[in-house]
Amino acid sequence: MARLPAGIRFIISFSRDQWYRTFIFILTFLLYASFHLSRKPISIVKGELHKYCAAENEAEDRVNSQSQKASALPSPQLPANGTDCGWAPFDQDNYQQLLGALDYSFLCAYAIGMYLSGIIGERLPIRYYLTFGMLASGIFTALFGLGYFYNIHSFGFYVVTQVINGLVQTTGWPSVVTCLSNWFGKGRRGLIMGVWNSHTSVGNILGSLIAGYWVSTCWGLSFIVPGAIVAAMGIVCFLFLIEHPKDIACSSTLVAHPKSYENGVHRFRLQKQALPDEKKLLDPETQCLLLSDGKYAVHQNHVITLPAEGGGSMAAISFTGALKIPGVVEFSLCLLFAKLVSYTFLFWLPLYITSVDHLDAKEAGELSTLFDVGGIFGGILAGVISDRLGKRASTCGLMLLLAAPTLYIFSTISKMGLEATIAMLLLCGALVSGPYALITTAVSADLGTHKSLKGNSHALATVTAIIDGTGSVGAALGPLLAGLISPSGWNNVFYMLMFADACALLFLIRLIHKELSCPGSATGDQVP
Repeated sequence: MARLPAGIRFIISFSRDQWYRTFIFILTFLLYASFHLSRKPISIVKGELHKYCAAENEAEDRVNSQSQKASALPSPQLPANGTDCGWAPFDQDNYQQLLGALDYSFLCAYAIGMYLSGIIGERLPIRYYLTFGMLASGIFTALFGLGYFYNIHSFGFYVVTQVINGLVQTTGWPSVVTCLSNWFGKGRRGLIMGVWNSHTSVGNILGSLIAGYWVSTCWGLSFIVPGAIVAAMGIVCFLFLIEHPKDIACSSTLVAHPKSYENGVHRFRLQKQALPDEKKLLDPETQCLLLSDGKYAVHQNHVITLPAEGGGSMAAISFTGALKIPGVVEFSLCLLFAKLVSYTFLFWLPLYITSVDHLDAKEAGELSTLFDVGGIFGGILAGVISDRLGKRASTCGLMLLLAAPTLYIFSTISKMGLEATIAMLLLCGALVSGPYALITTAVSADLGTHKSLKGNSHALATVTAIIDGTGSVGAALGPLLAGLISPSGWNNVFYMLMFADACALLFLIRLIHKELSCPGSATGDQVP
């Protein structure tokens, strides 16, 4: 018999379950990357909505000085629609407040909607819920860009578009985190979700590049193209997303026990004998099913007890019940301030680079992607460290402690030249995005499967929504405050960001103390 080709040998070396997990990992990665891809254009287009009009202003000053000598000469006025200085109504002197209001409209709606989204998502099929959200998001992202082609200058139009888009985008995060947690257990969760969470940075980078390609020539396409991509990924979601391993009988390593029902629970027997030293390595969730008590229950008869379908323990958790899970409130408040910093960079970094380094909108957008490149490494690093130490809160606290002085250094040396800006963008991206990525993924999954829930996996979407929803309040405040503060100087914006990092660290003090006083503690099991 002929030897199989190397490629085929590689394919069959993985089990069916491993291939499905890999597929879900990649699919959910691409789905949420497309969400972030559609959020980025507004930050790139800001430099085009309001252009730097030094030449026009200087000319006007010269004419005004001459008019004092010859009052008979009329002073020139800018065009009524302000097209020389951008796109009305953003061509006015209060453009920073108007652009900040756009960010606030989207993010405030996102924060409010997120609290409802988790509760709704637990009561609807994830695939349908996520598909609806992606199609609607694609429509309203593209609708913003249509304002360019239909010459719309109504501020209300752009605000309403942002509000509705913020609401429908809340369908994304609870859905993809719940789906991924269904497929992957707690073993190396920080690393797996750290790598997976790089979709945020990848989406931001792609969104920046796509929006930047058209921003100077036809900024409407900077929104329409990302909108079309999100809608297309919504169709892919509908056709291919598998919500739970049990939907395709992903249990080839498990065999049903003859006594299929006992005390309202299913029982399964492992085919492979587990050795005592493997007890910590065996994570039943990685075998596609969740345990009933959140602990590894490999007994002498090697029977895993799982929640029954329709059992009382599978009822969706209430909002107040989720808040009572130890650690949810602290991490939620920490994320509020951490996300405030991250989203201020997301929405205002290109404009800051334009004003400091005097680059055009396209160049500033491309340079801003380095912040997201640093974010990829920061998220992975946070996941690896927290897995190794078993201390999620301490890992976040360390990165927040380093982030505050790094922001000050960035504000100081970014004015010294392009090379300094590049280096600091990478470092700031890693330290700012690391805690944000860890809390929204591994920490949320840990708390959503906390031992106090007794295996109720239906709490995961609600817990995730509460944490990310609270964080989104900060995400809404950050860009708004940046818009209000930036006219007084960009240094004041950075002071605000450093203060926010300090507040984020403050809310983790109790959890950090608990982790350090209880060696080996893990967020999902030990935090009281």
